[in-house]
Amino acid sequence: MQPVRAAFIHSEAIERYRYPPDCPFKTERAAMTKNVLSSMGCYIGDSMMEIPPVALPEEALLAYHTPDYIAALKHASSGELSSQDLFFGLGTDDCPVFSDLFPYACLATGASVTGARLLMDATARYAFNPSGGYHHAKAGIAGGFCYVNDVVLACKELRGAFQKVFCLDLDVHHGNGTQEAFYDDPSVFTVSFHESGKTLFPWGGFENEIGRGAGKGYNVNVPLPPHTDDDTFCAAFREIVPPLIRGYAPGVIVLEIGMDVLSVDPLAHLKMTNNAFADLLPLLMQFELPMLVLGGGGYNPEATARGWALAWCVLCGLETESDMSIGMGGVFLGSSEWRSGLRDMHIYTQGDEKRRINEQAEKVVEYLQKNVFPLHGI
Repeated sequence: MQPVRAAFIHSEAIERYRYPPDCPFKTERAAMTKNVLSSMGCYIGDSMMEIPPVALPEEALLAYHTPDYIAALKHASSGELSSQDLFFGLGTDDCPVFSDLFPYACLATGASVTGARLLMDATARYAFNPSGGYHHAKAGIAGGFCYVNDVVLACKELRGAFQKVFCLDLDVHHGNGTQEAFYDDPSVFTVSFHESGKTLFPWGGFENEIGRGAGKGYNVNVPLPPHTDDDTFCAAFREIVPPLIRGYAPGVIVLEIGMDVLSVDPLAHLKMTNNAFADLLPLLMQFELPMLVLGGGGYNPEATARGWALAWCVLCGLETESDMSIGMGGVFLGSSEWRSGLRDMHIYTQGDEKRRINEQAEKVVEYLQKNVFPLHGI
C-alpha cells in the first residue's frame, strides 16, 4: 500500500451499531462526519483514504482490561442486566446495557488500533478514528459512555514501535481512565485539558495530579473553569504543550479531540468553538510526528461532525480561508444549520468573568511550569 498523508478509519459495519435511543452518546457522529466531508469533496483523494477497522479480538483487550470485566461486557451485550454487572459500572445512565455492546466496543477499539498500526508501518502520517476516544473506561469498570479504553490500548500498541508516546486529551471531561493506566509509566506522557473537576464529571484531573514513582512528571492536567473560551484555552495550550513535546521528544502523538468543549454542547459549560482545534492542530503538526487522532465526546451531533470535519481538513492540508470561512449561522444563531463553511462563529467571554477565568488558567499554567517543567529540563 502506498503511503498517504491521512487515513480515515471507518466502515459501513461500524455504522450499524447504536447506543439506546435515549442515550446522549450518538455513534452516528462518525458517519455524519464522513457525509459532511464527502459533500465537500474532502473525504478521499490522492493523499487521503478510508481504511476499514478490524475488530480487536477478546484476548487483545486483556492487555489492559481484567478477564472478569470482559466477561461482564460480553454478558451485557445480550441486552440483559445482572446484579453482578452493577459492580462493573454497567446498567447506569451513562453506561447502559444494550444489545451488541461488546462487538461495537471491539470494533471501535479495533479502529484505533488499526490507525495505530498504519502509523507503525508508515502507511499514513495521520490516522483519524472518529469512533474512538473512550478515555473514561478503566481496567475493570465502565464510565462516561465508555466500555473499552481504546486510547490506552492504542498507546500500548504504539509504545512497542515508538518507545515514547505523547497522549494529549482535548475533551471537556478529564481523561481519568487513560491517566490511571499510565500514572506511574514514563513511556506514555498523558496530558489532559478539560473543564475543572470542581464543576464536571469525572470530578478529578487537578493540576497537582502529576504522576507517581517513575511516572512523576509524566501526567499533566489543565483544568479550566466554566465559560473558558478559545483565547484562554489556546493560550494555556501554547504555554504547556509545545515545550513538553520538545522536552519529552516522543516518537508519536495520540490526540483526542472531543467536541464537547463547544459552547453548544448540552452536557458541559465551556464557551469554545471549533476554531480552537483548527488553530492548535498546526502547532502539533509542526513536530512532523505520526499522529493518531481520536474522536471522544460531543453531544451536539451536528456541531461535533462539523468540528471533526474541520479537523480532518486541517490534517489533510485542505483548509483555506475561502472554503472553511467563518460565517453566520450554527453556533451564532443557536441552530444546527450552517451555510458558510466549517468554522464556527467566534465566541468570547468578556469583562470580569474573562479576567477571573484568565487568572485561574494562569495559576494552573504557573503551577505546572514550576512543578513539572523542571523535571524535563524545561
